[in-house]
Amino acid sequence: MPDVRIVIGGREFDVSCQPGEEHFLRAAAKLLDNEAQSLVSQIGRLPEARMLLMAGLMLADKTAGLEDQLRAAEDRAALAERVASDARTQVERVEVPVLPQPVLDTMAEIAARAEALADQIEERLAG
Repeated sequence: MPDVRIVIGGREFDVSCQPGEEHFLRAAAKLLDNEAQSLVSQIGRLPEARMLLMAGLMLADKTAGLEDQLRAAEDRAALAERVASDARTQVERVEVPVLPQPVLDTMAEIAARAEALADQIEERLAG
């Protein structure tokens, strides 16, 4: 198991982790160190246990806030998905009737007769 030396609040710690997890440990230690440095700059030197406790609580508070934001974003995403799903299921269905060919033929014949009658009427009015 690899040992990693980390620095938190100006203090060094040797910590063991699983092989390949060193970069995660260093990243987590950096977050904790940032909070600890903030405490040290504001309050001054603190006992190790108190510094670690306070820095951990500050990180926990930030994490809780981010979890609340994530939950709210997930709720908004779920609502948007429900609205989109409802919209997809409520698409108006439009049916276009298909006329049988004999009906179309009959209508074309009627139209041709009407045009012929119109031509006859125009000829009589002109002559």
